[in-house]
Amino acid sequence: MTSKDSRSHEELVKLIDEKMGLIKHKIAVVSGKGGVGKSFITTSLAVLAASAGRTVGVLDADIHGPSIPKALGINNPQLTISAGGLEPAVGPLDIKVISTQFFLPGDDVPLIWRGPLKGRLIGEFLSSVNWGPLDILFVDLPPGTGDEALSIAQYIKKLTGALIVTIPTSLSKLVVKKAVRFCMELQIPILGIVENMKELICPTCNETYTVFPGNAGSEIARELGINYLGTIPLDPRVSECVDSGIPYVLKYPDTPVTKSLKAMFSEMMRLIEGNG
Repeated sequence: MTSKDSRSHEELVKLIDEKMGLIKHKIAVVSGKGGVGKSFITTSLAVLAASAGRTVGVLDADIHGPSIPKALGINNPQLTISAGGLEPAVGPLDIKVISTQFFLPGDDVPLIWRGPLKGRLIGEFLSSVNWGPLDILFVDLPPGTGDEALSIAQYIKKLTGALIVTIPTSLSKLVVKKAVRFCMELQIPILGIVENMKELICPTCNETYTVFPGNAGSEIARELGINYLGTIPLDPRVSECVDSGIPYVLKYPDTPVTKSLKAMFSEMMRLIEGNG
């Protein structure tokens, strides 16, 4: 990576513009709240996009809690430098990935940084990584509306849009609405909101159980006038797949969870390709 003092802010922005100009769609996965499944949804959509023949990258912008590498089964990659910059790691279906986890000496080593350093690192990920031409770059953001989200919004001038993730509860609704307002204030197009963990469908008996009460997703969509992209049920095998690094949508292609994600992916592609 290039050192902080070696180039000006203007040079950094110019490099980011050049790199991002090679990528057709840049999609941020956003939620004001933690624990709603953003990383699972991000990796699932990335795998579905790659399975559909798109060239895909994932920027793990959760600087302090990176989880994309584990979810995609990328362990201790040997990153190299080429003429085009830092070569990203490659996950399933040739998905390109960059994450702070790749630069830490161990899985349990924390990154203890203040805000300005995080913003600078995101700038480096956007400008110094050799993403190459891509159809879609997914950006997995941490909870909240702070440094990481603001850096992405400011550095990527032509974000295709944001996907908002919530769970059904009233508490999640309260917090996630802040993320929606954040996107609106920064004029980031909102592709829609998805409600994760709406219900549990037992994988052995197919009985359905309510896990989290409420209808936060549909209520936010109605109150703030954004698209409602539907619900994703909860399946205990999701955790199993994330822990093992095997994408759930590949291992369980015919479950209600995967069918919901495929429907969400199809609607997302309709929206972004229809918008050019």
